[in-house]
Amino acid sequence: MDKGEKTKRKVIDAAVSLFNVKGYSGTSIRSIADRAGVNVALISYYFGNKQGLLEELMVEFFEGYNKILEEAYQDLKSASPKTCLFSIVEKILKYQQHNHHLARFVHREVTLDSTLVRELMMTYFMKEKHFMKAIIEAGIDKEEFRNLSCDFISIQIRALLTMPYSQPQYIREVYHLYPHESYFVQQYMKHIKKWLQEFLYTENDEKIKKQLNIALY
Repeated sequence: MDKGEKTKRKVIDAAVSLFNVKGYSGTSIRSIADRAGVNVALISYYFGNKQGLLEELMVEFFEGYNKILEEAYQDLKSASPKTCLFSIVEKILKYQQHNHHLARFVHREVTLDSTLVRELMMTYFMKEKHFMKAIIEAGIDKEEFRNLSCDFISIQIRALLTMPYSQPQYIREVYHLYPHESYFVQQYMKHIKKWLQEFLYTENDEKIKKQLNIALY
């Protein structure tokens, strides 16, 4: 990483830190420059303005997030849908853990209705939907997954993956758990995989039928 990239990274890290504490609106370019230890003019040079810096943060996060989904989608050519879905769970959780400050800010920011968020919806979120839906549909076609609504399953899985990093303070204060710690990620990963095993996989159908004494469909 050259000097310019190091400076740019310092600005990004400072912005993420301040945006998390003060919010986007409550953070000034001057405070970001002071936190990063750089001249204000450098922020204009790299990002144009605060809005440009915000866009850089959001795009950086979703580029990495969607890359994981796209790689899992490509793996469908040689791997089972179950394997691809497990890969998504593991890699998305670890990606967010590694970028937990940025993940918290981004997940909070996308709950707002803004032009930038709508643009993200039309690009990254629609790609996310496409990749996840394709994997679930492949699992249904191969009879690895139950024939449930692909849309609702995608929404549920996304909610499980993002919740620890969209509500970390709630988890810390109420349950005294820390989503940025490796122990939490390992245990939570096991929980999601068990949830998928019980809820989505067809191998459990006969057991559930016996328990309920009714047909599933």
